[in-house]
Amino acid sequence: MKAFRLDELEAERAANNGAYLQFLRERNMSVGLYALDAGQPDPQSPHGQDEVYVVMSGRASVTVGMETTQVARGSVVYVPAGTAHKFHHITEDLRVLVVFSPPEG
Repeated sequence: MKAFRLDELEAERAANNGAYLQFLRERNMSVGLYALDAGQPDPQSPHGQDEVYVVMSGRASVTVGMETTQVARGSVVYVPAGTAHKFHHITEDLRVLVVFSPPEG
């Protein structure tokens, strides 16, 4: 078993001065913590893997392909591989668990 605490992951991510911290990588998936502060632009480009976002905290809009929706704590968003997507209009610091399948990179 591997177990993680979000507060410890957030501290590690912040200590490394990055928006993304991959904390689990297995044969068929990887999981990371993604952070964007209020008003910050999202620099993402399409990925070669399917993704699932689970919003842990914050508020924003997300556009996937041609569709846009509002997200907040508890929102879950699926992004098919190769699809353009961005968080925007981030009104509260956003913390998102990201699951990639197959593993990113």
